[in-house]
Amino acid sequence: MGKILLAVLLLAVLAFGIWFYRLGGPAQLDLADRWYWGKGDSAQPMVETDIAYGSGDDPRQRYDVYHPANADGMESDCEGRRYPTLIFFHGGSWRDGDKNSYAFVGRAFAEQGFYVVVADYRKSPQWRFPSFVEDAARVIADVHRNPGRCADPSRLYLIGHSAGAHIAMLATLDRKWLRAEGLDPSILAGVIGLAGPYDFYPFTSDAARIALGQWPKPNDTQPIQFARGDAPPLLLLTGDADTTVKPRNSERLMAKVESLRGVVVKKLYPGIGHSGIIMAISRPFRSLAPVVKDVVDFTQTGNI
Repeated sequence: MGKILLAVLLLAVLAFGIWFYRLGGPAQLDLADRWYWGKGDSAQPMVETDIAYGSGDDPRQRYDVYHPANADGMESDCEGRRYPTLIFFHGGSWRDGDKNSYAFVGRAFAEQGFYVVVADYRKSPQWRFPSFVEDAARVIADVHRNPGRCADPSRLYLIGHSAGAHIAMLATLDRKWLRAEGLDPSILAGVIGLAGPYDFYPFTSDAARIALGQWPKPNDTQPIQFARGDAPPLLLLTGDADTTVKPRNSERLMAKVESLRGVVVKKLYPGIGHSGIIMAISRPFRSLAPVVKDVVDFTQTGNI
């Protein structure tokens, strides 16, 4: 009987291990965040899911909204509070990932007092540049025109990781994307890039060539080409152990913006690689780097 029980237990552990492995990195981070013992009794944010934007024809044109844990939602009194809004664009080489796997980002910043929008967007190879940047502009326009009841319209921030940082930065620096939605980038209070590629032409990866390489004007795909002194304040976070999107991307963008007298802050995390910077938002891995704190400090003071 004992041997049978042990065999069943081992099979269950093996099955769980296989299932957990197949979830993929971001979904694993989300599960770890949900199950983390240090979560305590903190109130959970209210979540609205699958809000369509743009034409809404593609199932990827959806976003979720995480309300601050101490805000009672859209139907109750704000008690004099106004919360900033943070729109997050996930990474995945312009081809992988989905908003559901990044729920931990929504929870992390909602607990810090943000309305958090976790957005999905159309991806390659079915959709190529500039489809995902157009989608980002549409998300921004939709959130700007339909803010949370307790949201502060003057504090709308973008944040993205990897390809998501590229998308957020390009949608901000190249004015034409938001102008196509009848808006100006001045509606944004700031943009936070986590390990973003901003100056990476000529393309060296198959993912970049597939997603961006068919565009006849490669410079149009590079955020650094649109650096300007009057852009919203930028926070560039990266790790010195990142071999996927090297820190020089952030260094070059910072130098260009500073040369134009723009506002930009950069921080280099020692020992942090490309995945580590997004891991640090998930509750069990917050000790890796103070990403959450630095984002909050930047939105509150303009510095870290």
